[in-house]
Amino acid sequence: MRLQTALCAAFAACLAVPAAAEQVIASYAATIGIDDLYNSNGQRLTEPWQVLRQDRANYHRYGISQPGDEWDPVFDDVAARATLEQMLRRGAISAAARADIMRGNATVYVTIRGNGMKATHVDVVTYAECGC
Repeated sequence: MRLQTALCAAFAACLAVPAAAEQVIASYAATIGIDDLYNSNGQRLTEPWQVLRQDRANYHRYGISQPGDEWDPVFDDVAARATLEQMLRRGAISAAARADIMRGNATVYVTIRGNGMKATHVDVVTYAECGC
């Protein structure tokens, strides 16, 4: 799975041109399960960045994960997950990844760019798009 993630991260790197000082600081696979589609109050989420934020909250805070979910070194606290949502709004999420995320039961690959370990940009592609 790590090799697949690395290959998908390389593919995602081609989607957006980051600022010159940015570099890939991490990447991970996220399998979007039914639990990821709802917030902590049980309300259905309506945007892909909300679902990906909930996926990371489920993974890091609540211990809820699906087969294929991978650990990331960046989004383990609530402030970082809030930043994730902001970065996703201005980052690259392909149309296919948006649809897969909102449908659930799909695996996406997330590439995190930044300076040092400070994340500044996120790209998301589907399993199919990266050819893994």
